[in-house]
Amino acid sequence: MADFAQPLLETDADPDPLAQFDAWFAAAVEAGVRAPEAMALATAERSGAPSVRMVLLKGRDARGFRFFTNHGSRKGRELEQNPRAALLFHWDALGRQVRIEGSVSRLPARESAVYIRTRPRASQLSALASPQSSPIPSREWLERRVAELATQLGGREPPLPEHWGGYLLHPARFEFWQHREDRLHDRLLYTPAAGGGWQIQRLAP
Repeated sequence: MADFAQPLLETDADPDPLAQFDAWFAAAVEAGVRAPEAMALATAERSGAPSVRMVLLKGRDARGFRFFTNHGSRKGRELEQNPRAALLFHWDALGRQVRIEGSVSRLPARESAVYIRTRPRASQLSALASPQSSPIPSREWLERRVAELATQLGGREPPLPEHWGGYLLHPARFEFWQHREDRLHDRLLYTPAAGGGWQIQRLAP
């Protein structure tokens, strides 16, 4: 294993899990981790059957963690049925994981529109053309839909897709995991404290 960062001790952990996340995220960026914003997103059907996939974090603020997708995709449908989710960041080069759980809500349309306009034109066309998670006849069929849409629009700006937008995960639970030798890893769990703020507990590895 690589020579990882310092142990994760309660005395060194920030009392605010969002600040602790920001510090670890910055360290991953500084270490040259490929796509540090990549995260596993776990959702579940109303019945509880889970599914998971990789998505990209597209911002974080005091409200929570943002990501974007097609509302008709499997994850979009599952979030409509069961608006709770879990995120996992894994920065192997640093021996670190962060788990985040909470409720999920859709971002206002205006916020999604602002983000959509920052995407490359080709990505905007793909979002409009792709019936995400639905069966399609072939790769050629999808490429033809994108080409036809580009021809129809000419040089005009693509319309904003009604079926595509952002979600916000409102964190209610964080776990920070730091690799240690001999399997004695450090795990710190943050949960809301009764009087406000967060309480920190150490979990056995």
